[in-house]
Parts: sequence; C-alpha cells; structure tokens
Amino acid sequence: MFIVHVHIRVKPEYLDEFCEATETNAEASLLEPGIVRFDLLQQQDDVTRFLLLEAYRTPEDAARHKETAHYQAWRDIVAEMMAEPRSSMRYTNIYPSDGAWG
Repeated sequence: MFIVHVHIRVKPEYLDEFCEATETNAEASLLEPGIVRFDLLQQQDDVTRFLLLEAYRTPEDAARHKETAHYQAWRDIVAEMMAEPRSSMRYTNIYPSDGAWG
C-alpha cells in the first residue's frame, strides 16, 4: 500500500468551490482500479486547511492517477484557490499488513 497525504491551504473566499471541485475529483479517482481510498478532510480549527488522504495499491498507481483527465482538470481548477503551494508526504503501509482499512 502506498499512501499520500496532500496538505492544502485554500483562500477563504474559495472554500465552497474548492470542496466541490475536490469532491468531483475524489469521486472519479475512486473509480480508478489502483485507488483504495481517497478522503477529503478539513481542519477543525482552521477551515482553510485541508488534507487529502490518498491510498494506492502501488506507487505506479499514484503516478497513473496524475495522468488522468479528472486529476489534471482538478489541478488546473484549484490552482488559483491555493493560499500557498500544496505539499505532500508519502507513506508505506505497515499495519494492517494487508492494507485492509475499516
């Protein structure tokens, strides 16, 4: 399992539009065979901060995700909404060892 956390800070005036665009991207992403999980989380004490929690079967699946039309459309749509460049951290699943969540 290959897990990516994407940290995002959105300009306050774009909160609704960002959530809408990201939900659309997440729904399409979950149809990809290599994606196990795709969550959009909003920080409770700072509503301009978001975390995308993306779980892929392999690192190659994560790379393929960035080649999809829906990801590229999302990237372009939300670019002006960002208060700062987004950052990501990559993780390898340790437990549960089979990658089963839930």
